[in-house]
Amino acid sequence: MAQLITGLSHVQPGVVQLQSKLDLDSSSDKLVNVFQWARSQAMAYVFDDGDPVGPWYEAVEPGREGFCIRDTCHQALGAHALGLARFNLNMLRRFAENISDSKDWCSYWEINRYNKPAPVDYENDAAFWYNLPANFDLLDCCFAMYVWTGDLTYLNDPVFLNFYERTVHDYVERWGLDLGHLMTRPRLLNARGIFDPAAKFPQARGIPGYDEGDHTYMIGFDVLAAQHGAYLAYAHLQQARRNASAAAEFLEKAAALEKLMRDTWWNSASQCFYQRVDANHHLEGCGPHRRDNALSLDWRADVDAGTGGAPEAAERDAEVAKLLDLSHARLEYPEVSFSRVGDIVNRIMGVELDFASPLLSSVDGGWVEMTVRTTPGLGSAIDWVEIRNLPVRDCSVTVRHDGMGKTTLTNQRGPAIIWRAGFEGQHTSLLVNGQQFDASTQHDAHGRTVSSVRVTVGAGGAVTVNLPA
Repeated sequence: MAQLITGLSHVQPGVVQLQSKLDLDSSSDKLVNVFQWARSQAMAYVFDDGDPVGPWYEAVEPGREGFCIRDTCHQALGAHALGLARFNLNMLRRFAENISDSKDWCSYWEINRYNKPAPVDYENDAAFWYNLPANFDLLDCCFAMYVWTGDLTYLNDPVFLNFYERTVHDYVERWGLDLGHLMTRPRLLNARGIFDPAAKFPQARGIPGYDEGDHTYMIGFDVLAAQHGAYLAYAHLQQARRNASAAAEFLEKAAALEKLMRDTWWNSASQCFYQRVDANHHLEGCGPHRRDNALSLDWRADVDAGTGGAPEAAERDAEVAKLLDLSHARLEYPEVSFSRVGDIVNRIMGVELDFASPLLSSVDGGWVEMTVRTTPGLGSAIDWVEIRNLPVRDCSVTVRHDGMGKTTLTNQRGPAIIWRAGFEGQHTSLLVNGQQFDASTQHDAHGRTVSSVRVTVGAGGAVTVNLPA
């Protein structure tokens, strides 16, 4: 097993280091070892010792004693699975409360344990580091955490509402990210004072993507992808708030942005999306190759590349093998351990939550706002795996996969939940506790055909769904 590293400088793990209830067992010793390392490593970065910033976990370069927007958003799912929902809420709110007109509706890129902007990234409101996908990633993450927790703070807190509104309106306008300017915007906007190319921050105040090494491109595809996700998240948040007009407006904006991405950014010859707009406002480069141009795929290739995460691969065994390989990852980087927990939940266990608008409740007799969806991702090398004490809103659940064709979900505590149990492939029926039910067929985010059934799992109950023999 990989050695545990704190990665911190002056701060050591808390006086009483918090323990996570999340647990996993499997026929694969390697999977168990990777999970146990990731859980222990991530929890070593968790602090609830009365720091001015409130409860927090490290989500930045080791040793800085703080958290940045990008890493926090990418670590949040793993943190939630580990039982750190209130840490996520506090950290996301800290970013939301620090947007301002004087920073052109950016927040602080990084906040330290003293509840101050990290000096390495911030001098004043005219001179600081900020990547433009950040606000969009943060909005998307807030919605995701609402779906996982059901915490109404994400829906009703004026701090969050102000952040959402300012991001989809003022931030987009201030940084030239509306459809009328996306393709023709200059690289640098909102410059303050006399431009000094030798200074630290002038070229970093509004970097148009997560690529920080190239100082010539006008906008990266990752900005559009994150913005598309943010528009959808904002629309869904408005649906949850029963605001039909605002939801419809931003569903239309998301669709228009999607059309631009499909029609203009897709390189059919190379079967990839262009990576950026260059200094001459020409599309160039090639992002990760795709089997098609489905916009539901994971755009954040930078996360996988930086943390040794899962590849873009249709073949399950290759995906699992990559997830279980820690040899090429920066183990001291907090994102590695947190995202590995999230990847085990989301990719190997295939647990996702689907949101459905409350505005549909009057026309959909089976409406619930949140449905748990599972699709086994074990591949052929793992016989079985079980994850326990996974928090899902007011419930705690156990999910067990026996191979790729049998899943049991146990509702350990909390109210009844709706579960959509899925398996790869085209199947006309599935067995629910031994009884045959008709299956429906969809395509998942990776273009795979998935057959599923929708069942109710009551408090304290367990249901098994499997493929017919």
